[in-house]
Amino acid sequence: MSADRAALERAIERGEEEGGYIEFKTRLTRAVHLADGRLESLAAQLRHRVLSGDGEALYVVGVTDDGGIAGISPEEFSESMDVLSLLAEEAEAHIHEVETWSAGRGPADEEGLVGLATIRQGAMLETDDEHIVVGTAGHVDHGKSTLVGSLVTGEADDGEGGTRSFLDVQPHEVERGLSADLSYAVYGFDDDGQVRMDNPHRKSDRARVVQEADRLVSFVDTVGHEPWLRTTIRGLVGQKLDYGLLVVAADDGPTKTTREHLGILLAMDLPTLVAVTKVDAVSDERAAEVEREVESMLRDVGQTPLRAERHGVRTAVEEVGDGVVPVFGTSAVTREGLDELDELLEALPKRTSDADAAFRMYVDRSYDVKGVGAVASGTVQAGTVEAGDELLLGPMADGSFREVEVRSIEMHYHRVDRAKAGRIVGIALKGVREEELQRGMALVPRSADARPVRSFEAEVMVLNHPTRIQEGYEPVIHLETVSEAAEFRPEGGRLLPGDTGETAVEFKFRPYLVEEGQRFVFREGRSKGVGTVTDVNFADE
Repeated sequence: MSADRAALERAIERGEEEGGYIEFKTRLTRAVHLADGRLESLAAQLRHRVLSGDGEALYVVGVTDDGGIAGISPEEFSESMDVLSLLAEEAEAHIHEVETWSAGRGPADEEGLVGLATIRQGAMLETDDEHIVVGTAGHVDHGKSTLVGSLVTGEADDGEGGTRSFLDVQPHEVERGLSADLSYAVYGFDDDGQVRMDNPHRKSDRARVVQEADRLVSFVDTVGHEPWLRTTIRGLVGQKLDYGLLVVAADDGPTKTTREHLGILLAMDLPTLVAVTKVDAVSDERAAEVEREVESMLRDVGQTPLRAERHGVRTAVEEVGDGVVPVFGTSAVTREGLDELDELLEALPKRTSDADAAFRMYVDRSYDVKGVGAVASGTVQAGTVEAGDELLLGPMADGSFREVEVRSIEMHYHRVDRAKAGRIVGIALKGVREEELQRGMALVPRSADARPVRSFEAEVMVLNHPTRIQEGYEPVIHLETVSEAAEFRPEGGRLLPGDTGETAVEFKFRPYLVEEGQRFVFREGRSKGVGTVTDVNFADE
C-alpha cells in the first residue's frame, strides 16, 4: 500500500461518525443533490463536518455507506466534484485538494475511481490586482533559475545551483543542470515582509503563498540553452508579462544569446531589469568590467542603464521602462543584491490592466487530470474567467470552435473562484478531451465573434538576416503561444536587414485566432525579426 493510498485507507478505517469530520458518498449528481431543499440540507451537513474537523473535512467519494470500495466512472467522479464544489461554496468553504485512486474495472470494463476530497473552511481565494508576472531570460548557466530559486525561498544557494532545483520541471533537467522547458515560481509580500516557499516541491506550499500574500510575484523562468530558443521565445511572447529580468553572469559577461534575448524583451515592449549574477565568483574589478559591458550593450540598442547600487531602488522603480533599464549586481550564494531585488519587486506597479476587456487566454500547456479531465494552462491575456463560464475553444484544425465549460480554476495549485488578466492559471474544461487541446488554441467567451485566421497583414522589422527576405521565405512565427511555420510575401518583393516594411503572412498548416495589434517574433536559422499584425484575413470567408 502506497503512502498516498494510506490516507484513503485511514479515512475509511476511521469511518463516518455522528459529529465527525468524515463523510462517505458513492456519488453526487446535479439532478438529485442540487434539487430544491436538498442543496441546503447537504450544505448544512458539510458545514457541520468542517466545524467538527476544526475547519477541515474529508469527503470520500466512490464508496458505499459502510466504506466499501464501489468505484465510479471518471465522468461520474467529475460531476461529483462539481456538485461538491457547489455545496462547499454554499457552506462558505472550498475544495482544497482532491486525490484519486483506481478502484479496478467495473461491469462495463471501465476503470472506476475512488477519491478523497479535502474541504476547508473559508471561500476560495479572491485574487486582486497586486500580482505581477516577471519573465526571466539570459544565456545558459548564467544563473536564471538559481536566482529565482533563491528569491522565492529566501535561501542562499550552495554554490552548485541547489536552489534552481525548485524550478526544474523534468527529471532530466535536474540531472543535467539545464532547463529544457518553462518553469514557474511564486512568492509574495504582506505587512510583515516576504511570504516565501519553505519547500517549493510541495504543491501545498505554493498554494499557501498565494493564500497568505497581499502581493504576489510570479516568475516565468525561460530556457537559456540555444537549442531551446524556441521555448524561450514562447515564454517571453506567449505569457502576459509585466516585466523582463535579463540575467548576465559576471564570470562570462554578455553573449550572443544575451543580446538575442534582450532584443526579444525590447521587441515585446517589456520594461526590463538586468541582474549581473555570480559577483561572488569574480574579483571586484571583473564585476565592474561586466557591468560596463552590460551598460554598453544597453546603449547599443537605445536603452539607458541605471545602476541601482548608485541611484537606489526607489529611483529604479520610478524610472524602469521608457528606455531606462535598472542594473543590479547579485549573488545567490552570498545573497548580495537580493534584498534590493525584493524591495524592487514589492514596489513595482502592475502594468497589464485588461481586466475590463472580454476574456481571452491562449493555451500554453494541457494536462489530463484523473477525476477532473482536460486542463488548459496559460496566462489570462484579457478579461476575467470564473468557474461555470461557457467558453469557445479553438480554432480546431478545420477552423471550427468547440463549446466548453469551466469546471474549476487553479493558480499555483490554489483553487480560485475567478482569475483576471495577467494570472497564470490552469482551467479544467468540460466538453473537450485533453488530446484535443493544442498549444496556440484560444479560449474566449461563447458570445464572442471568434473566427479562424489563416493569413494576415503585418508591419515587420528585420533584425538579422544573412541576405534578404523575399517571397516564399518561411520562418516560424511566435504569436502569443502560437509557434507555427508561415510564408512571407513582402510588399515590394524583398526586405533587407534593418528594413521595416509590410508583408503578407500565411500559416502553413492550420488557422489560429489572430487579432489586429498583436505583436510577434519570427525566426529561421540565423535570421530573426519582430512584427505587428495590421489586418487579418478570416479563413471562413
